[in-house]
Amino acid sequence: MSFTPRRATGAVIVELRNRFSAPRYTPLAGKETLRFARASTSRPNRHGFRVSELIALRWDQIDLKTGVLHVNRLKNGSSSVHPLRGPELRALRRLLRDYPATPYVFVTERGGPMTDSNVRKMVARAGLAARILFRVPPHMLRHATGYKLANDGQDTRAIQQYLGHRNITHTVRYTELSPQRFNGFWKD
Repeated sequence: MSFTPRRATGAVIVELRNRFSAPRYTPLAGKETLRFARASTSRPNRHGFRVSELIALRWDQIDLKTGVLHVNRLKNGSSSVHPLRGPELRALRRLLRDYPATPYVFVTERGGPMTDSNVRKMVARAGLAARILFRVPPHMLRHATGYKLANDGQDTRAIQQYLGHRNITHTVRYTELSPQRFNGFWKD
């Protein structure tokens, strides 16, 4: 593994490599990780969830008939309604079929609600498996959503509403790196 935590000594790096490469290290069961990955959409964090928003997602926030998701933003954010696409709807229907008795969308194999720690471990493990050389926190996926929307040329105000930012200054960071922001300035 090529994992190097920030400010770690050589002994700590060797210990982490040994721990994460050992077959006994399984923060979550394989089925649980696969189920979470499938159901949390086919694209990484399409809805720009914070970890706390994702694990608090309940079935009463999802309308599978009309294909909409009511996103309750935390940290004083603006809630919104997002459309759900075909692959997401199919994954969510499968999840509901497998675990019909739980109010939460994401649960452990034992039926309990997912925790912040579960998600952090899964994302960190995925980062290690992808051989990413730096720590990968789940919040990085939320930022990836903002950058993706900005690079696709979406309006900054629309991105602000989509991610639930109350203040536009939290959204403009995504447009600063967008190479398309100057396209269409001149028509010659």
